[in-house]
Amino acid sequence: MSFSNSPGASEDYAERVARHVPGLRDLHRMVGLLMAEHVPDNGRILVLGAGGGLELKALADTRPGWQLDGVDPSAEMLRQATDTLGAQAPRATLHQGYIDDAPDGPFDGATCLLTLHFLPHEERLRTVREVARRLKPGAPFIVAHHSYPLDRQDAWLARNAAFVVAAGVPAAQAQNSIKTMKEKLPVLDPADDEAVLREAGFEEIELFYAAFTFKGWTCRKKDR
Repeated sequence: MSFSNSPGASEDYAERVARHVPGLRDLHRMVGLLMAEHVPDNGRILVLGAGGGLELKALADTRPGWQLDGVDPSAEMLRQATDTLGAQAPRATLHQGYIDDAPDGPFDGATCLLTLHFLPHEERLRTVREVARRLKPGAPFIVAHHSYPLDRQDAWLARNAAFVVAAGVPAAQAQNSIKTMKEKLPVLDPADDEAVLREAGFEEIELFYAAFTFKGWTCRKKDR
């Protein structure tokens, strides 16, 4: 899971992200459960934006037979992912780069958490299509990232800021984050996020997670 703040130790990084993302640990647990609905016990899963290793660890804990491929552009974050995985590190193959640097698979499932909101629409669509190309027919793909009604942007960003302040983030830092999100994050309306998944070749698109400015969907690659 990539995140904009510079990480420290893995444990500190996990705590910092949890202050920004409501229900982060439950989100990871839900992702594992949703994957288990369709991925076989000996399945192989692609994790795009794997830096830090939080979702890699959650998936490794879900099924002992799953093999994981994690992709992230930051070598430091991949190092932290190895630390986070601990004794389970041999189950994960880590790749520095972006989707084009991921193995061709085919994979039994894929995740992309807290990452797609950094990508403009066309690059986001291309990335999701490349994920689909690497999946077996019918394989699940689970995403979660910032996504909110753009005509109510100010209200939702204010709620997001209030959440992180209540979690211990200084108010000035929270306000700066709102400014950065408005100016630099190419956030999509939830309906447009679903359209990207559909256009990239996914179906059975279902919202499973909604927490202030964050949304999460599960879907499956078309089998035809």
